[in-house]
Amino acid sequence: MNSLRIAIAGAGGRMGRMLVEATLNDAHATLTAALDQADAAVLGKDAGEMVGTPCGVRVSSDSEAAIAQASCLIDFTRPEGTLQHLEICRRHGTAIVIGTTGFDAHGKEAIAAAAQHIPVVFAPNMSVGVNVVFKLLDVAARIMDQGYDVEVVEAHHRHKIDAPSGTALRMGEVVAQALGRDLEQCAIYGRQGVTGERQPSTIGFATIRGGDIVGDHNVLFCGLGERVEIGHKASSRMPYALGSLRAAHFLAGKPYGLFDMQDVLGLR
Repeated sequence: MNSLRIAIAGAGGRMGRMLVEATLNDAHATLTAALDQADAAVLGKDAGEMVGTPCGVRVSSDSEAAIAQASCLIDFTRPEGTLQHLEICRRHGTAIVIGTTGFDAHGKEAIAAAAQHIPVVFAPNMSVGVNVVFKLLDVAARIMDQGYDVEVVEAHHRHKIDAPSGTALRMGEVVAQALGRDLEQCAIYGRQGVTGERQPSTIGFATIRGGDIVGDHNVLFCGLGERVEIGHKASSRMPYALGSLRAAHFLAGKPYGLFDMQDVLGLR
């Protein structure tokens, strides 16, 4: 098996370092480039030294050169940066795995347009476990389609800048689709004051931010006399990194197309 040439965006961040470590430990992948912003403290440093395994790859801000030499870019940064990298990937025919969340409609349209030319995995959560939960939610919602109120609760670290999380929104979308609802019409993102009785067709979201919580997600199906909870708790970012590498391997050899982790894991 040929070694997959991996470039990592945001290499100096929490998720970036985990991706560096996972790539260096993958026998079928080679870290060819590590990217960060021009003012990043890690610029010029050996990317492997950040995780205790020097590898000779220096952290650079030259996105063009880094992406040109890679088979696949893995990007967990911010929407504006990811979209810039996406355009470079498109020019060079480089596959991309996008773990960034918080895209608006325009950003999602740009990703879909690029996927007509290069292979893209775009998913709100790269964890294998979370994507199994998505599948379980679809099954549960189809069975508990009458008499159950649905609430989504998510918790993340204090540094997360978007809410609800992309994963929580995807959970809501999965449930809404299974129930034949439009999430944009039935989602409730906050409650305060005299709200009146809960409308049975709504899907509620609650957000917690604090400390160093990696990511907790829980969906409650609340009926009369019982409650079913389906959830996932991450104790580190490594599941996201390992899932991202699995996605990168999935894209190898594909000419173009827009995929998510359900495709990668064969859960469709």
